[in-house]
Amino acid sequence: MKPFSSTNDIRVRTAIVFLVIAILPITGFGQKKKTTSRQAKPAPARAAGDLSKLRDEYIKATKDYKASLQKLLALYQASARKAEARRDQMKALFAEGLISKHDVEQAESAVTDAGLKLSEVQQQIGTADTQIAQALVEIEGEKQMAKLGPIRRGSLVKTTSFIRYNGVGHWFLSQAGPIEVFFQQTFKRPLPIAVFGQGAIHNQWRLDHHNAMDISLNPDGPEGQALINFLQSNGIPFSAFRTAIPGVATGPHIHIGMPSHRY
Repeated sequence: MKPFSSTNDIRVRTAIVFLVIAILPITGFGQKKKTTSRQAKPAPARAAGDLSKLRDEYIKATKDYKASLQKLLALYQASARKAEARRDQMKALFAEGLISKHDVEQAESAVTDAGLKLSEVQQQIGTADTQIAQALVEIEGEKQMAKLGPIRRGSLVKTTSFIRYNGVGHWFLSQAGPIEVFFQQTFKRPLPIAVFGQGAIHNQWRLDHHNAMDISLNPDGPEGQALINFLQSNGIPFSAFRTAIPGVATGPHIHIGMPSHRY
């Protein structure tokens, strides 16, 4: 066989090198340790990044929710002013005998309807901060609970920021009546329910709150303590949040039902 010339030898060697480089990614040869080390190290950083991203989403949704309520308020205020102006016009025309009393009554009804809508959105704005604060506090509490691991049925867990009772069986929102009766009879006032079932803020944040209700009570106060004792003695699951989130939420409250989960 005729030996390779120097030029041919270089070409052959170069071809072999390229062939080896092309084969290595396919076979994975020589990459196992490198790939493993890359996947193992960033996990904590990635998890922290996911939590931070989730928190940013909540804050953005909060701002969007409140902004939408403010826009709705402006629309309802304008509608109320128009309804009042039309009512006054109808009254003037009726005084001149140009329209019937029924026309005036319709105008009055329109003012009442506009006022009810305005009052409703004002109430929503008034409770929005409370609901948002409570939801944020629950989210922070769930992060801490996750670190504790699974909690057995009937177990009670206490920390400096929250109390968690897992209940002894299933509880449904339709069973809220006895809780309301207990509070009404004990303290002679209605149970201060902030959110009953799925609230607008939970829809915004994609939190499943269908089978729970939030009570605006400090768990360390006398009313909060009495409610907690009643819930535990009846095997009803709850999470009582004692502290706020500095700079974000001031919502100590009692969440009755199993914890909310993101969907």
